[in-house]
Amino acid sequence: MRRLFLRDLALAFRAGGGGLTGLLFFLAVVAIVPFGIGPDLKLLARIGPSILWIGALLAALLGLDRLFQAEREDGTLDLLLMQETPLVLIVLVKCLAHWAASGLTLALSVPFLGLLLNLDAPAIGATMLTLACGTPALTLIGAGAAAVTVALPRGGLLVSVLVLPLAIPVLIFGVSATQGALEAPASFLPPFLILLALNLLFAVLGPLAAAAALRSLED
Repeated sequence: MRRLFLRDLALAFRAGGGGLTGLLFFLAVVAIVPFGIGPDLKLLARIGPSILWIGALLAALLGLDRLFQAEREDGTLDLLLMQETPLVLIVLVKCLAHWAASGLTLALSVPFLGLLLNLDAPAIGATMLTLACGTPALTLIGAGAAAVTVALPRGGLLVSVLVLPLAIPVLIFGVSATQGALEAPASFLPPFLILLALNLLFAVLGPLAAAAALRSLED
Protein backbone atom coordinates (compact mmCIF):
# COMPACT_ATOMS: atom_id res chain seq x y z
CA MET A 1 0.00 0.00 0.00
CA ARG A 2 2.90 2.35 0.71
CA ARG A 3 4.41 1.65 -2.70
CA LEU A 4 1.04 2.18 -4.37
CA PHE A 5 0.65 5.52 -2.58
CA LEU A 6 4.13 6.72 -3.60
CA ARG A 7 3.61 5.51 -7.18
CA ASP A 8 0.34 7.39 -7.61
CA LEU A 9 1.83 10.47 -5.98
CA ALA A 10 4.77 10.43 -8.40
CA LEU A 11 2.49 9.97 -11.41
CA ALA A 12 0.32 12.91 -10.32
CA PHE A 13 3.29 15.31 -10.39
CA ARG A 14 4.74 14.15 -13.69
CA ALA A 15 4.25 16.14 -16.89
CA GLY A 16 0.56 16.01 -17.69
CA GLY A 17 -0.37 14.77 -14.23
CA GLY A 18 -3.49 16.00 -12.52
CA GLY A 19 -1.69 17.61 -9.57
CA LEU A 20 0.09 20.40 -11.43
CA THR A 21 -2.79 20.87 -13.88
CA GLY A 22 -5.25 21.41 -11.04
CA LEU A 23 -2.92 23.86 -9.30
CA LEU A 24 -2.46 25.93 -12.47
CA PHE A 25 -6.21 25.94 -13.09
CA PHE A 26 -6.82 27.06 -9.50
CA LEU A 27 -4.33 29.88 -9.96
CA ALA A 28 -5.97 30.94 -13.24
CA VAL A 29 -9.47 31.04 -11.74
CA VAL A 30 -8.43 33.08 -8.71
CA ALA A 31 -6.25 35.46 -10.75
CA ILE A 32 -9.03 36.23 -13.25
CA VAL A 33 -11.75 37.02 -10.69
CA PRO A 34 -10.31 40.39 -9.52
CA PHE A 35 -10.27 41.61 -13.14
CA GLY A 36 -13.94 40.72 -13.53
CA ILE A 37 -15.12 42.18 -10.22
CA GLY A 38 -13.06 45.37 -10.29
CA PRO A 39 -10.83 47.19 -7.80
CA ASP A 40 -13.24 46.98 -4.85
CA LEU A 41 -10.92 45.49 -2.21
CA LYS A 42 -13.64 45.21 0.43
CA LEU A 43 -15.83 43.19 -1.94
CA LEU A 44 -12.93 40.91 -2.82
CA ALA A 45 -12.14 40.32 0.85
CA ARG A 46 -15.79 39.48 1.58
CA ILE A 47 -16.27 36.97 -1.23
CA GLY A 48 -12.66 35.76 -1.39
CA PRO A 49 -13.16 32.54 0.63
CA SER A 50 -16.12 31.57 -1.55
CA ILE A 51 -14.06 32.18 -4.69
CA LEU A 52 -11.24 30.02 -3.35
CA TRP A 53 -13.67 27.21 -2.51
CA ILE A 54 -15.33 27.30 -5.93
CA GLY A 55 -11.95 27.38 -7.67
CA ALA A 56 -10.71 24.45 -5.57
CA LEU A 57 -13.86 22.46 -6.35
CA LEU A 58 -13.45 22.96 -10.09
CA ALA A 59 -9.71 22.26 -9.95
CA ALA A 60 -10.28 19.04 -8.00
CA LEU A 61 -12.50 17.73 -10.80
CA LEU A 62 -9.74 17.90 -13.43
CA GLY A 63 -7.77 14.80 -12.48
CA LEU A 64 -10.57 12.58 -11.19
CA ASP A 65 -11.14 10.84 -14.52
CA ARG A 66 -7.51 9.63 -14.46
CA LEU A 67 -7.82 8.03 -11.02
CA PHE A 68 -8.12 4.52 -12.53
CA GLN A 69 -7.67 5.27 -16.24
CA ALA A 70 -3.91 4.63 -16.43
CA GLU A 71 -4.27 1.29 -14.64
CA ARG A 72 -7.08 0.33 -17.01
CA GLU A 73 -4.97 1.11 -20.08
CA ASP A 74 -1.75 -0.68 -19.08
CA GLY A 75 -3.36 -3.68 -17.39
CA THR A 76 -2.37 -2.77 -13.83
CA LEU A 77 -6.02 -2.66 -12.85
CA ASP A 78 -6.37 -6.39 -13.57
CA LEU A 79 -3.44 -7.09 -11.24
CA LEU A 80 -4.96 -4.93 -8.51
CA LEU A 81 -8.24 -6.81 -8.81
CA MET A 82 -6.39 -10.11 -8.27
CA GLN A 83 -4.56 -8.96 -5.14
CA GLU A 84 -5.38 -10.48 -1.77
CA THR A 85 -5.58 -6.97 -0.31
CA PRO A 86 -9.21 -5.82 -0.22
CA LEU A 87 -10.04 -3.69 -3.22
CA VAL A 88 -11.73 -1.15 -0.95
CA LEU A 89 -8.40 -0.52 0.80
CA ILE A 90 -6.61 -0.17 -2.55
CA VAL A 91 -9.15 2.42 -3.67
CA LEU A 92 -8.79 4.28 -0.38
CA VAL A 93 -5.01 4.46 -0.75
CA LYS A 94 -5.33 5.74 -4.31
CA CYS A 95 -7.80 8.38 -3.11
CA LEU A 96 -5.36 9.43 -0.39
CA ALA A 97 -2.57 9.84 -2.97
CA HIS A 98 -4.85 11.82 -5.27
CA TRP A 99 -5.88 14.11 -2.42
CA ALA A 100 -2.26 14.67 -1.38
CA ALA A 101 -1.42 15.68 -4.95
CA SER A 102 -4.49 17.84 -5.57
CA GLY A 103 -6.58 18.84 -2.54
CA LEU A 104 -3.69 19.30 -0.12
CA THR A 105 -1.67 21.18 -2.72
CA LEU A 106 -4.60 23.52 -3.36
CA ALA A 107 -5.01 24.17 0.37
CA LEU A 108 -1.32 24.95 0.78
CA SER A 109 -1.48 27.48 -2.07
CA VAL A 110 -4.18 29.54 -0.31
CA PRO A 111 -1.73 31.92 1.48
CA PHE A 112 -0.35 33.07 -1.87
CA LEU A 113 -3.67 33.23 -3.69
CA GLY A 114 -5.38 34.89 -0.74
CA LEU A 115 -3.19 37.95 -1.25
CA LEU A 116 -4.71 38.41 -4.70
CA LEU A 117 -8.15 38.59 -3.07
CA ASN A 118 -7.13 40.96 -0.26
CA LEU A 119 -7.71 38.35 2.46
CA ASP A 120 -6.31 38.92 5.93
CA ALA A 121 -4.54 36.29 8.04
CA PRO A 122 -7.68 34.91 9.81
CA ALA A 123 -9.50 34.50 6.48
CA ILE A 124 -6.52 32.75 4.92
CA GLY A 125 -6.16 30.43 7.93
CA ALA A 126 -9.87 29.54 7.99
CA THR A 127 -9.93 28.88 4.24
CA MET A 128 -6.83 26.70 4.43
CA LEU A 129 -8.30 24.64 7.26
CA THR A 130 -11.69 24.10 5.63
CA LEU A 131 -10.14 23.26 2.25
CA ALA A 132 -7.71 20.78 3.81
CA CYS A 133 -10.59 19.10 5.67
CA GLY A 134 -13.14 19.34 2.84
CA THR A 135 -11.22 18.35 -0.29
CA PRO A 136 -10.84 14.67 0.79
CA ALA A 137 -14.62 14.32 0.43
CA LEU A 138 -14.38 15.61 -3.15
CA THR A 139 -11.79 12.95 -4.00
CA LEU A 140 -13.79 10.19 -2.31
CA ILE A 141 -16.94 11.20 -4.18
CA GLY A 142 -15.00 11.28 -7.42
CA ALA A 143 -13.61 7.78 -6.88
CA GLY A 144 -17.00 6.21 -7.44
CA ALA A 145 -17.67 8.30 -10.55
CA ALA A 146 -14.19 7.57 -11.92
CA ALA A 147 -14.70 3.83 -11.43
CA VAL A 148 -18.07 3.94 -13.21
CA THR A 149 -16.62 5.75 -16.24
CA VAL A 150 -13.21 4.04 -16.36
CA ALA A 151 -14.22 1.90 -19.34
CA LEU A 152 -15.36 4.91 -21.37
CA PRO A 153 -12.86 6.50 -23.78
CA ARG A 154 -13.73 10.07 -22.75
CA GLY A 155 -15.37 9.96 -19.35
CA GLY A 156 -13.99 13.23 -17.93
CA LEU A 157 -17.12 15.26 -18.57
CA LEU A 158 -19.36 12.51 -17.23
CA VAL A 159 -17.29 12.33 -14.04
CA SER A 160 -17.84 16.06 -13.48
CA VAL A 161 -21.58 15.69 -14.06
CA LEU A 162 -21.79 12.85 -11.53
CA VAL A 163 -19.61 14.52 -8.89
CA LEU A 164 -20.97 18.09 -8.87
CA PRO A 165 -24.42 17.37 -7.36
CA LEU A 166 -22.88 15.33 -4.54
CA ALA A 167 -20.16 17.93 -3.96
CA ILE A 168 -22.61 20.79 -3.34
CA PRO A 169 -23.09 19.94 0.39
CA VAL A 170 -19.31 19.93 0.84
CA LEU A 171 -19.11 23.36 -0.80
CA ILE A 172 -21.98 24.76 1.30
CA PHE A 173 -20.61 23.66 4.67
CA GLY A 174 -17.02 24.50 3.73
CA VAL A 175 -17.94 28.09 2.85
CA SER A 176 -20.29 28.34 5.86
CA ALA A 177 -17.52 27.26 8.24
CA THR A 178 -15.10 29.76 6.72
CA GLN A 179 -17.57 32.63 6.93
CA GLY A 180 -18.51 31.61 10.47
CA ALA A 181 -14.88 31.78 11.57
CA LEU A 182 -14.63 35.35 10.25
CA GLU A 183 -17.99 36.79 11.31
CA ALA A 184 -18.96 34.88 14.47
CA PRO A 185 -16.42 32.37 15.81
CA ALA A 186 -19.15 30.52 17.71
CA SER A 187 -20.85 29.61 14.41
CA PHE A 188 -17.68 28.01 12.98
CA LEU A 189 -17.88 24.68 14.79
CA PRO A 190 -21.29 23.31 13.65
CA PRO A 191 -20.67 23.53 9.85
CA PHE A 192 -17.06 22.44 10.34
CA LEU A 193 -18.15 19.31 12.21
CA ILE A 194 -20.68 18.56 9.47
CA LEU A 195 -17.85 18.95 6.94
CA LEU A 196 -15.81 16.38 8.86
CA ALA A 197 -18.86 14.11 9.05
CA LEU A 198 -19.22 14.28 5.26
CA ASN A 199 -15.61 13.15 4.96
CA LEU A 200 -16.30 10.14 7.18
CA LEU A 201 -19.48 9.33 5.26
CA PHE A 202 -17.82 9.40 1.85
CA ALA A 203 -14.73 7.61 3.21
CA VAL A 204 -17.06 4.62 3.57
CA LEU A 205 -19.41 5.06 0.60
CA GLY A 206 -16.83 6.25 -1.97
CA PRO A 207 -14.40 3.29 -1.84
CA LEU A 208 -17.27 0.81 -1.56
CA ALA A 209 -18.98 2.23 -4.66
CA ALA A 210 -15.70 2.39 -6.58
CA ALA A 211 -14.76 -1.16 -5.65
CA ALA A 212 -18.18 -2.46 -6.74
CA ALA A 213 -17.91 -0.62 -10.05
CA LEU A 214 -14.40 -1.95 -10.69
CA ARG A 215 -15.45 -5.50 -9.82
CA SER A 216 -18.24 -5.23 -12.40
CA LEU A 217 -15.56 -4.85 -15.09
CA GLU A 218 -14.54 -8.46 -14.52
CA ASP A 219 -17.98 -9.70 -15.63
